[in-house]
Amino acid sequence: MKVVSVSDTGLVRANNEDCLAVFSVGKDECFVIADGMGGHAAGELASKTAVEYVRQSLNDYLYEADDPQKLQKLLSFTLEKANVKVYLASLSGFRFRGMGTTLTVAVLRNNVLYVSHIGDCRLYHLHGQRMKQLTTDHTLVQRMVEKGAITKEEARTHPKRHVLLRSLGVNEYVMPDTFSVAISNGDVILLCSDGLYGCVEDKTIRAVLRKHKDLHYCIQLLMDLTEAAGAPDNISMILAECEVRKGKDKEKA
Repeated sequence: MKVVSVSDTGLVRANNEDCLAVFSVGKDECFVIADGMGGHAAGELASKTAVEYVRQSLNDYLYEADDPQKLQKLLSFTLEKANVKVYLASLSGFRFRGMGTTLTVAVLRNNVLYVSHIGDCRLYHLHGQRMKQLTTDHTLVQRMVEKGAITKEEARTHPKRHVLLRSLGVNEYVMPDTFSVAISNGDVILLCSDGLYGCVEDKTIRAVLRKHKDLHYCIQLLMDLTEAAGAPDNISMILAECEVRKGKDKEKA
């Protein structure tokens, strides 16, 4: 497994409200990314609280999730509990009121990627020459696109493109999207905050990942492209080339 990651303030923001983590639990590879909101230190606290809870939960319980159903259930439960953690933190002081975060978690086990997601961080999957966005943005403009009110192109510059319909910590309960997808040896996955795709179009991201095999070069090029576009938001990325383990425990998505 080859993995590179970066989290940067960008060219406009004074602080970085993104948070990410890459770690292993046994033979499972875990990827976590969050984009906090709330201003001042609140967004940073929200994303850090969520990511730290996910790390703790997976370290403690991932070994017990020994079949696909249990693993998906664990991921959903983990995001629901992370929501409670952030929500309670938001009640701890006036300056933390209304804080929240997006959160996307992926676990690679054998030939399957298990994902649980809420908000507008994205997970892309490059298989051969094709790249697909696996997650769905929980945003107002995405709902407008689905209803046919605006096009995908219009959504990129819509004044309400940052309005979230689902996030962690804002309400007492959340319902994450949880699913799995088959992974082949050599596939590439990219988890990123909206600081990347808000500046760099999907077709450009795809072209970079298809053309260049060096992950460090890819992530630096994507960062350069983001900064060339102004980098008005924090930018975070996790880029991984998947190595599929084959054996008796091989699973099917």
